[in-house]
Amino acid sequence: MYKEFKEFAIKGNVVDLAIGVIIGGAFGKIVSSLVNDIIMPIIGGLIGKVDFTNFFISLDGNKYATLQQAKDAGAATLNYGVFLNTIIEFLIISFSLFLVVRQINKLKRLEKPAPATTKKCEYCFSEIPKEAIRCPYCTSKLEKDI
Repeated sequence: MYKEFKEFAIKGNVVDLAIGVIIGGAFGKIVSSLVNDIIMPIIGGLIGKVDFTNFFISLDGNKYATLQQAKDAGAATLNYGVFLNTIIEFLIISFSLFLVVRQINKLKRLEKPAPATTKKCEYCFSEIPKEAIRCPYCTSKLEKDI
């Protein structure tokens, strides 16, 4: 059982997946910082020095100046400003992934297909080596250029 688990864990797909998750987590932190520390302050400054993280509705009926004050008071809140930040993060991550996949697809289209190494027998339609002059399945004599 240990040997089987070791083979499973070392297979390329599991290792690739683990690396992807780690890089994805790091990328998510970068995007969160981009949104919270650069984009949202710029948007907030353009519309009047507004901090989106402090856009919330207190469900206990009291007014709080900041979300932190509401949390410290133990008030339940609807944090629509934080939700807005999360939506912007999602859009940036989605667009970034779109650009990566788009570039990978372009590179795949540039790759030339491997030259054919087989051909079909014109009599029995079996796949045979390209150089064959007689079909190993039906023994028909073949022309060189099929």
